[in-house]
Amino acid sequence: MKALDYIETRHKLHELAEPSGEECKTQAFILDTLQAFKPTKVHTFEETKSIVAVYDFGSSPVTLVRGDFDAVRVPETLELSYASQTLGVAHKCGHDGHTTILLGLAEQLHLHPLEKGTVLLLFQAAEETGAGAQQLLDTKILDRYHPNKAFALHNIPGEPIGTVLCKTESFTCAVVSCDIELHGRTSHAAEPLKAISPYPTAKTITDKVLALNHYNMMQADYCLATLVEFRVGEQAYGVTAGHGVLRFTLRAKDDQVLQQAKDAVCKIVEDAVAVCDGLTSQVSWKEYFAASKNHPDAVAQVQAAASNNGLPYKQLELPFSWGEDFGLFTQHYDGALLGLGSGEQQPPLHHQLFNFPDELVPIGVRLFYQILESQQ
Repeated sequence: MKALDYIETRHKLHELAEPSGEECKTQAFILDTLQAFKPTKVHTFEETKSIVAVYDFGSSPVTLVRGDFDAVRVPETLELSYASQTLGVAHKCGHDGHTTILLGLAEQLHLHPLEKGTVLLLFQAAEETGAGAQQLLDTKILDRYHPNKAFALHNIPGEPIGTVLCKTESFTCAVVSCDIELHGRTSHAAEPLKAISPYPTAKTITDKVLALNHYNMMQADYCLATLVEFRVGEQAYGVTAGHGVLRFTLRAKDDQVLQQAKDAVCKIVEDAVAVCDGLTSQVSWKEYFAASKNHPDAVAQVQAAASNNGLPYKQLELPFSWGEDFGLFTQHYDGALLGLGSGEQQPPLHHQLFNFPDELVPIGVRLFYQILESQQ
């Protein structure tokens, strides 16, 4: 069997970059690569492009390890020999590296079988939209295996290469996006008093939603409401605006506080619309990411694996403010999402100049394999 070339594999995944829900070529490449590493069973699904590769070494425990493989809608601007072949889409979050790590782990499980237990390697689609984890859970495949622990990693720009970052409780925030549509009535632009303009209500809603902000993450009631879009009317100069759209993201350290913020937004919209005769509203929620809640036992395993591999370990005090849909798995199974430093000079996630460092792949493979060995 030819050894997996980590660099070649990561570069090929980078070329194939596909957005959430459209990862057909990437899925096919992963399935083809997995064949050489002879999983006990490979599960694919009609409902999602995700893949579950099973390595059954007998008895318990059952451990889930996840790597994501969708790209983001950010254009490729780097002059790379392996540049993205998909217009307007590129791996600017490092999921090409995460998936290469999981393929490397599959190779190690084939070459160096564990003494016991079952390993589920989840190659997950659609993480960026928050849909992938729920889609996989909806297949009920995990109900068949009942994982004892679940692990995943995300590369962390700004931290030294190979530094392991972790913490108990929330590792990433609970996040949800919100669309608010306001429907009034248009008129000729020469007769604005005959219209029902959504603008005053839209401004009131925006001011009150932004007033929900509690910026101190040290506090339990930390809540960040961010205005993403404020649009009233359209480019029709003879028509008074009669329709408006507001978009926000909300985030909090845990799902309970996030739910409180959602309820507050709904009440703000209801009250603001009620005082404007003829104006109606519609609130819709999308792209939900549950907070990734790390279990103390799983965090201890991560810390021990870092130590055994000679990797620096950083105990975080506060969670990251971005969302990660692995949090949905930690609502069902004990586990941990960990960070792996991808370079102090690495641009931020989703930045056009971001490019996953190839030297991080073997580090991630060794770390995950060590975690699996500690489950014995």
